[in-house]
Amino acid sequence: MSNIIIRNIPNSITCLNIASGVMAIICALRGETEMWGMEAYNWAYIFIGIAAVMDFLDGFAARLLHAYSDMGKELDSLCDCVSFGVAPAMILFSTLEQYGNPQWISWAALIIPVFGALRLAKFNIDTRQTSSFIGLPIPANAIFWIGYTALCHQQAGSLCEWWFVLPVLLLESWLMLSPLPLFSLKFKTWGWKGNGFRWVLIAAAVVLVAFAGVPGLMWLIITYLILGLFALIKN
Repeated sequence: MSNIIIRNIPNSITCLNIASGVMAIICALRGETEMWGMEAYNWAYIFIGIAAVMDFLDGFAARLLHAYSDMGKELDSLCDCVSFGVAPAMILFSTLEQYGNPQWISWAALIIPVFGALRLAKFNIDTRQTSSFIGLPIPANAIFWIGYTALCHQQAGSLCEWWFVLPVLLLESWLMLSPLPLFSLKFKTWGWKGNGFRWVLIAAAVVLVAFAGVPGLMWLIITYLILGLFALIKN
């Protein structure tokens, strides 16, 4: 009985991932409506953040408890598609509607979960992506859109216009399926050797969020892509 409980701890954490993702979707569709003392879209950001923490903890728990399973792998991908595909798409959808864009550009946000699902399916069958990534990971794509939409809410302007959003949307979606190799944040040792780009990215996250707030997350993912290119050139 105890073995069954232990084996299902990672899957239980994964289910908290999708529950948080669904909450993010609900909050995203309420836009700037006040909810629990804040505008609802801010809660959407928080719930995606909680989903990301659960996404990390389920893998950590699986390694710690030696509770790997094929079901866990598939469940993780299904939850990620909701939390990091559908949820950021709904945030973008709601944001674009608020700034008087043509209706079709709001619906174009649905490209995010479509390419996200393709990304996850590709990842699950690609044996080369055990310690690094090929293409932008779907959680990183979600983080980008959190930063982007937060900047839209702060500054509006051309950043929220369809002619600016559409190329960014297409580029970000393509990056998830691109052949661009990117490092992961999995540390085998804690030293600088072999982890230089990881430590730089972590330092950049602290600085960007400290100085730019939530919009700094958009610049963080751009920094990640640039560091990935540097790592590719170096190797």
